[in-house]
Amino acid sequence: MNTTDVTIVGAGLAGLQCARLLGQQGLRVLLIDRKASLEQSIHTTGIFVRRTLEDFDIPADCLGPPLRHVTLYSPSRRSMELSSLHDEFRIGRMGRLYTRYLDHCLRAGVDWIPETRYSGHSVLGEHLVVRLDSRSSSSWVKTRYLIGADGSNSRVAKHLQLETNREWIVGVEDVFADVPLEGPPRLHCFLDPELAPGYLAWIAHDGEEAHIGVGGYPGMFDPALALEKFRAGLGKIIDLRHATQIERRGGRIPVGGVLRNISNRYGLLVGDAAGAVSPLTAGGLDPCMRLSTLAAKVVAEFLESQNEQVLSAYSGDLFRARFTSRLWMRRIAATTRQPGLIELACASLRLPILNRFAWHVFFGRGSFPDINFDLRRQVAVGAD
Repeated sequence: MNTTDVTIVGAGLAGLQCARLLGQQGLRVLLIDRKASLEQSIHTTGIFVRRTLEDFDIPADCLGPPLRHVTLYSPSRRSMELSSLHDEFRIGRMGRLYTRYLDHCLRAGVDWIPETRYSGHSVLGEHLVVRLDSRSSSSWVKTRYLIGADGSNSRVAKHLQLETNREWIVGVEDVFADVPLEGPPRLHCFLDPELAPGYLAWIAHDGEEAHIGVGGYPGMFDPALALEKFRAGLGKIIDLRHATQIERRGGRIPVGGVLRNISNRYGLLVGDAAGAVSPLTAGGLDPCMRLSTLAAKVVAEFLESQNEQVLSAYSGDLFRARFTSRLWMRRIAATTRQPGLIELACASLRLPILNRFAWHVFFGRGSFPDINFDLRRQVAVGAD
């Protein structure tokens, strides 16, 4: 039976970030994923915000051109323009980025097994024995710590008896190339409770790729039909007559906020598995990078010291307070289904004070707390 320090289930952005950081610290890391290739079945649009781009080493060739402009549309398609002096967003070329980060992992000594599923584990003394299933065989790995980066419906979370996501929206989008761009790169956001109940429809067009999608609460709409209807009404906004469709993406996005109980002495959760997504905007890449970076620091410190107090730095309760207002706005969005009310709300955003609020939603710099400070503080408390 092979032995490893850390087993990471899921090679999305969260799992890759954890794996490469832990590998770079000299730990023996095993990374597994159900897919044969990380360029297959991508779920996210991949919009990185300015603060993420400033704080993390996202390779420039894995990013599209910058976006500074947002157009917000009411249900009647009345538009409002928002713009920034800064490069606020860049659309990631996620397949390329995943492949690049996997190369970083391999260079750091991480063991990589594709086309493999986590099926469960048992406790053996101070270790876990993890069962891994491939198409043709099963194997067992002895590991000191388990990290669940396996998405919003995390099997690892259930087996570790950690908290699981209970609220999410579903989204589907088509990605196109060869779409003419009139004006600067732009993010178009459509508030329409019939097309996208509880969330929005969008066009993210950076001149190289155009992502067109809808999202909303499951049970309230049919995502594929809503996307078809949305695309049919975009003739005046975007020209798809000669476009080439690259792929269709879709998946569930947790919007209940970061979960409270996301770690114990046997393992922890990162990314969507931990609910690390903004409840209001459903943006998950910035929380994913920050929480995964913190996770790698906490796991390395815990495995070295065996001090369980270190794990207290990795608690969702430390982060949820930052999202209180967004959680309340998420509740309002979930219950507001009348187009007339949304139309009125969009009109009110033209008032100066509310216009500043809209600007802050799209261009604000808020995120997770300073993760380095939190880790130092928690370790110091444990020492006391």
